[in-house]
Amino acid sequence: MRVLLVEDDEPVAQSLRRGLIRYGFEVEWVSTGAAALGHQGPYDVVLLDLGLPDTDGLDVCKVLRERGDVPIIVISARSDETDRVVGLELGADDYVTKPFGVREVIARIRAVMRRAQPRTEVAAAGPDTYGSRLTIDRKAARVRLDGEEVPLAPKEYDLLAFLTEEPGALMSREQIMEAVWDANWFGPTKTLDVHVAALRRKLAGAVVIEAVRGVGFRLEIAKAAGAS
Repeated sequence: MRVLLVEDDEPVAQSLRRGLIRYGFEVEWVSTGAAALGHQGPYDVVLLDLGLPDTDGLDVCKVLRERGDVPIIVISARSDETDRVVGLELGADDYVTKPFGVREVIARIRAVMRRAQPRTEVAAAGPDTYGSRLTIDRKAARVRLDGEEVPLAPKEYDLLAFLTEEPGALMSREQIMEAVWDANWFGPTKTLDVHVAALRRKLAGAVVIEAVRGVGFRLEIAKAAGAS
C-alpha cells in the first residue's frame, strides 16, 4: 500500500516512515503543502499534518478532496474540537491527534481502507494461518489455536500480530516497543518480557518465541509433529 506522508517535523516523519515501512507500506514523504499538491506519483492514502510551513493543512485537505476520493487521515497536534470538525467537514476520513503510536496510525489506515473497499473484497479476505494450529483474524482481532479462540490481553494480541508479520525475523526490543507500545516509549522494557511469557504459555506448541540476548526476540512457527 502506498502512503503519501505530509509532515514538516523530520523526527516525527522519519519515525512514522520507518514504522510504516516495517509493516510493508511504501512511503513517500514531503514536508510542505506545495509539495503534497504537486506530487505526481500514485498513492492509496494520505497522512496529512495541519501545521505545515507554507500553508494550512486544512487548505491542502480541501484541494486533495476536490481532486478525488483518496482516503485522507489528518495527523496533527491540534486537539481542539473545532479543527477536528472542520477537517472532517472538508473531507478528511479520520483525525489522529499527536502524540500517537505507529500501531494506532496503521490501525486507522486499515480502517479507512476497509471502508473504501467494496464489501465483497473485504469479505473475501480471511484469517491468516500459521502452521497447522494457529490462525489470526486481524480484522476481528481474534486468535484461534486448534480452532478454539485464545483469550489474549490487548497488548498480547498486538505483540503477536507484530511478531507474526514476519516470522523468523529478529526484532529488537526497541522495534517491538515502538510498534506495540508507543513510538516515543522511554524507560525499562520489562513489560515486554511479561507479555512474551504470556504468549509462550498460551500458544505453547504452536509458536516458539526465542529470546536473543542483548537484542530482542524472534518468533518461529512450530513444526507439526512428525514434520522433518
